[in-house]
Amino acid sequence: MSAKVIDGKAAAARLKAGVTAAVAQLKSKHGITPGLATVLVGDDPASHVYVANKQKTATEAGMNSFQHDLPATTSQADLLALLKKLNADPSVHGILVQMPLPKHIDETTVVTTTSSAKDVDGLHPESAGRLVAGGDPLVACTPMGCVMLAKDVLGDLSGKHAVVIGRSKLVGKPVALLLLNENCTVTMAHSRTQDLPAICRTADIIVAAVGKAQMVRGDWIKPGATVIDVGINPVPNAEGKRKLVGDVNYPEAVNVAGAITPVPGGVGPMTIACLMVNTLKACCAQNGITDVAIPTSLPPA
Repeated sequence: MSAKVIDGKAAAARLKAGVTAAVAQLKSKHGITPGLATVLVGDDPASHVYVANKQKTATEAGMNSFQHDLPATTSQADLLALLKKLNADPSVHGILVQMPLPKHIDETTVVTTTSSAKDVDGLHPESAGRLVAGGDPLVACTPMGCVMLAKDVLGDLSGKHAVVIGRSKLVGKPVALLLLNENCTVTMAHSRTQDLPAICRTADIIVAAVGKAQMVRGDWIKPGATVIDVGINPVPNAEGKRKLVGDVNYPEAVNVAGAITPVPGGVGPMTIACLMVNTLKACCAQNGITDVAIPTSLPPA
């Protein structure tokens, strides 16, 4: 048996098409264009690529993109002053501060200074609390994409056993809560979990978000299970260059799973598409607009 390979690029394209249509509807009905502000501090090459992709996608979806590139020497006070300015700017509906930040800047202070209504990364404590309480906050983009992909493969997730490997506030905890909201039975596994392979073998859905290259082996997977691999780990290839692999041993898992996301080309593209969903959602919420169709799942292929 060979698993269905979940094409994250194609899924993201479908989701972005839905967002683009909704943005056009928002403009025609209300004369409002969603605005996404990106803030990048420093010269990390990977961060520059990520931010450029986000800006490009926003523009393609018909949104306004506001770019703020700051030197690595920017003080925390100056960064917080910029965030307060963006919080007050009515043309900016979403704010994304690219992580990681230079060591002299406290990430928690940056997150809590960003308006929870504009925090399209879904990291604000208020957003996290509303998710726990069963509300409808702006949710972290990667977890949102993971659940959309799982639902696209399986349909109704009610009653499925999902094992989430990793308990970070960026992925593990929010994806577990989102799966609970889909009526899954959720097991959260982590570095101190005993007999992790045995627990994984009981899962209908595995979300691997532990940050350890190819940790999840093929014999950990129940035949036919859906595997969502969040990991992005650079490892050397045979030529001595670096390649990206996930947290799942893909060559082994693809022969056991029912469906699996590749790395790259799986969850990553969905993260950016879900950022567009959050920006659209934030714009509508800030303007009291309820008659625009915001995508909450992947449109049909």
